[in-house]
Amino acid sequence: MISVCFFWGTTYLAIRIALEAFPPLWLVALRFTASGSLMLVGAFLSGAHLPRGRELLVTAFLGVLILGIGNGCLVFAEQWIPSGLAALMITISPFWMVGLESLVPGGERLHLPASLGLLVGCAGTALLVGPDVWRHAAGGNVVRGFLTLQISSASWSLGSILQRRHPTKAHSIVSGAIQQLAAGLVFVPPALILPEHPIAWSFRGTAAIVYLILFGSIVGYSSYIYALERLPIAIASVYSYINPVVAVILGWLFYREPFGLGEAAAMVIIFAGVAIVKRSTQRRGP
Repeated sequence: MISVCFFWGTTYLAIRIALEAFPPLWLVALRFTASGSLMLVGAFLSGAHLPRGRELLVTAFLGVLILGIGNGCLVFAEQWIPSGLAALMITISPFWMVGLESLVPGGERLHLPASLGLLVGCAGTALLVGPDVWRHAAGGNVVRGFLTLQISSASWSLGSILQRRHPTKAHSIVSGAIQQLAAGLVFVPPALILPEHPIAWSFRGTAAIVYLILFGSIVGYSSYIYALERLPIAIASVYSYINPVVAVILGWLFYREPFGLGEAAAMVIIFAGVAIVKRSTQRRGP
């Protein structure tokens, strides 16, 4: 669990550093193609079951939703907003999770406590984004980054909900490897076709993407899967509170990203909303 809390918190800074050398499409393509390939080679050598047919296609599709769109939008958003602010905005993902869950057939309906948590979280979000809206209307970078991250959160949440409904014989880490490879490969064609600035190879940028591959994707994702299988969900989900704190501290240390009283107050309010939503859903769980 410590691995998930720390390494996933550091990926926001690593993405910002990697963007100094790699355009967004290539960053996502290289990161997940490499990590997925390495994990699949390890799975093959260990004799693990590899999904085929429909099971393989569905797993790959979920990888595009969760990691491709989910993480890809985060990479694009970090072009416009600080890494710590991006991490804080991602914290509201549980709101998308419970909202989408209530809309899918057989999903859990929204109840009063969860609705109250959503309202509290929205208040914190308004405090976070409001100043930029006041200054720049809908054209500010904070608003642009926020809207992009909502696509990220919605896609990640929808993919996670569908994954829980997708039976598979493969080990969860093998499924994660396929998801990462699929997410990376989907980004290769647009990276080749769409105009972006050329890759500016540098030690700093290369080190950042290698870090993302090894510690963000392979170690971090595998640790998360392990934590989900071995720990209560209440403990396994602690990372969603710690990651933004790690990201904010690192963003300030390396880039002197601004983080004042307004952002701190918004973080506390959003955390309170997320805690209310999680507590209410856990109480109604099996």
